[in-house]
Amino acid sequence: MARIFCIANQKGGVGKTTTSVNLAAGIAAHGKRVLLVDLDPQGNATMGSGVDKRALTCSVYQVLLGMVAARQAAVRSEQGGFDLLGANRDLAGAELELVDIDDRETRLKQALAVVDADYDFVLIDCPPSLSLLTLNGLCAAHGVIIPMQCEYFALEGLADLVNTIKRVAANLNPDLRIIGLLRVMFDPRMTLQQQVSEQLVAKFGDKVFATIIPRNVRLAEAPSYGLPGIAYDRASKGAQAYIQFGAEMIDRVHTL
Repeated sequence: MARIFCIANQKGGVGKTTTSVNLAAGIAAHGKRVLLVDLDPQGNATMGSGVDKRALTCSVYQVLLGMVAARQAAVRSEQGGFDLLGANRDLAGAELELVDIDDRETRLKQALAVVDADYDFVLIDCPPSLSLLTLNGLCAAHGVIIPMQCEYFALEGLADLVNTIKRVAANLNPDLRIIGLLRVMFDPRMTLQQQVSEQLVAKFGDKVFATIIPRNVRLAEAPSYGLPGIAYDRASKGAQAYIQFGAEMIDRVHTL
């Protein structure tokens, strides 16, 4: 049975896509079968996995609308070592088309049920908004991984996201829970970031992942080469952190 996790945050620019791509590669590096689902019409996770979104013949758009099965639409990220349900601009129209469809919030859940035995982990990269696409991700998932920067504005946005997750759990997906908070783009030289990090641990305890993803130039460069950071420069601090985070996720799944 695949464990399905959303990488979500309603705030943009917090490293959701970087985390999605590199966590997929990090878990795959430990020998697990991984499917990454790109639910963002920008298709950044698709491009960052080494797949040209413009060349996709089938995407998550067709999967959501029931035109093709997930297994047919999945492509291989050779560089990352995982499978991908890619996205492109077509996905932007999916929300309008889904509005009049029955069970519109659970289309992704139904599609992923067919490939449940094919993977150990399914990771869903959600857009930075509470849209029908994000709702599909939250309804399909067993839990949410929240990447966040250690800044005060991020703390305010976190409260909104936690409330959203609670509402979805109460009304649509009772299995949904917060798996953990991942501190990303962390610079230990900044006192403010250290203070916010300490506050997170004090408030959320073991919901805060032990792994911390440092601010790292090599991670930032990797997408421009169409590579996960782990494939671009495995020895970099950022790549090593995501490999460590992959191991931590595998361990945490056993305790859920």
